[in-house]
Amino acid sequence: MTMTTLLPRIHRRDLRSSSCLPLLLCLLLLSHSRCEAKFNSTRSSKDITTFTKILDSLLDGYDNRLRPGLGDRVTEVKTDIYVTSFGPVSDTDMEYTVDVFFRQSWKDERLKFHGPMNILPLNNLMASKIWTPDTFFHNGKKSVAHNMTMPNKLLRIMEDGTLLYTMRLTVQAECPMHLEDFPMDSHSCPLKFGSYAYTKTEVTYIWTRNASESVDVAADGSRLNQYDLVGQTVGKETIKSSTGEYTVMTAHFHLKRKIGYFVIQTYLPCIMTVILSQVSFWLNRESVPARTVFGVTTVLTMTTLSISARNSLPKVAYATAMDWFIAVCYAFVFSALIEFATVNYFTKRGWAWDGKTVVEDKRKEMSITKKNNAYAVAVANYYPSLTKDSPIPTISKCAPIDHTKSPAITVTKSEQPKKTFNSVSKIDRLSRIMFPVLFGTFNLVYWATYLNRELVIKDMETFS
Repeated sequence: MTMTTLLPRIHRRDLRSSSCLPLLLCLLLLSHSRCEAKFNSTRSSKDITTFTKILDSLLDGYDNRLRPGLGDRVTEVKTDIYVTSFGPVSDTDMEYTVDVFFRQSWKDERLKFHGPMNILPLNNLMASKIWTPDTFFHNGKKSVAHNMTMPNKLLRIMEDGTLLYTMRLTVQAECPMHLEDFPMDSHSCPLKFGSYAYTKTEVTYIWTRNASESVDVAADGSRLNQYDLVGQTVGKETIKSSTGEYTVMTAHFHLKRKIGYFVIQTYLPCIMTVILSQVSFWLNRESVPARTVFGVTTVLTMTTLSISARNSLPKVAYATAMDWFIAVCYAFVFSALIEFATVNYFTKRGWAWDGKTVVEDKRKEMSITKKNNAYAVAVANYYPSLTKDSPIPTISKCAPIDHTKSPAITVTKSEQPKKTFNSVSKIDRLSRIMFPVLFGTFNLVYWATYLNRELVIKDMETFS
């Protein structure tokens, strides 16, 4: 029912009344909204028809096998990367994983159009009907294009024929690592991409924005436990092959390893084990069981720590900074065990010589006693008529001979060696000072060298 059919039914007198004015306004607004909706729907259907005609005209005679500007110019592809998630990084496999929005833009004059809109937003179905760059990742081990719930691709065509093509990718790429300074090392993980079939005389790549903005990382995009993502740089290089020269775009992600985990798990246990091995120097040299337990236990502990520290690293043929530290700590612990063996050897040898001297003195005393007894028997046999009051004494088995009355017969008794307990070896006294001083000097030189090298590398990255 329209406004013209309703107006005759309303009496003129009712129009003058104030109660009918709101009803009249509502009818006017309802009629206007219906007309506007009908006009918009007509216009929308007309625009859709226009866009369909534009796309059909664009694809009419379009050959997606030929690159834009074939025979006239080099196709220039502008690229940039937005990193949504970086990590994890594998030291054993020397690779890393990155989740990115990969954007490419180029100009195709065959797709110019004139219509009611300057930009045509399209889905991935249109991407399969036009020419797109054959970009691939040179150092990628495995790349995945996300397809849930639909292929994560975006295509926009500008009025002048410029195209914007983005896709979401997860790339697992190689990251060559030099682990000489592990765990105080820094790495630069590259991401290299370029055209697979077109040489630089046909297709070339450039960064869309300046170097600092071409590769952007989300604020919460780091998924790293052992590293800090300190920055990223971009570059461009040319590689030669048997089929020609190709343009390769490079993006380097700079990583710095966090040392906290290794300080807690390796460095502090090694230092405490070395200190524990040096406690044995303060025990007396007669405490053989206690000092043996200290030496053997600390050596086995260092062996276990060295094996566990290597499990998280690739089997490289060179020694890392942690390997040098563990090797020196192992040498200190093993030297403490050898020091105790040396002290124990000389202590046992001293007791053996003391025992030998006592036995020889006893033998000498017994031989002198036998000689004196033989002399007394000879005298008794020579003077058989002497009485008991004779000045020459007789010898009986029960009566001891007084050797002090005869000036010719003297017996010298060797003094018994004095036995000492809780004695301290001179080697132990020297080791109490020498071992801690040497170990402290080693730690000072070690940490000063590697931390200073870390500061130098950081200054060089800041300067570059």
